Amino acid sequence: MENTTHALPATPKQIAYARSLALRNRTLLPFEVQQDRRSLSAWIDAQARLTPVTTLDHRPTSRQVAFAEKLARIKRRAVPDECFRDKGLMSKWIDGNK
Repeated sequence: MENTTHALPATPKQIAYARSLALRNRTLLPFEVQQDRRSLSAWIDAQARLTPVTTLDHRPTSRQVAFAEKLARIKRRAVPDECFRDKGLMSKWIDGNK
């Protein structure tokens, strides 16, 4: 006799939750993972532990903003508006105005 195990299909709730996690983490939900309940459950567990990607990650820190504003007062110039939207631009502006 063959010893075969049949994989149970993923539930619609599992797939819906996995899709929401994929959107939150900006990652791809593999097709192969969606076919098996256990593999989808493992994928969900791994994705749920990750911190979500947010737009705030790209914004400068409060310390960067405070330091840039201090430099701007000393140099008597304004910090460009786009620097307040991007951490990298703020860092470059600070480096260029030290």
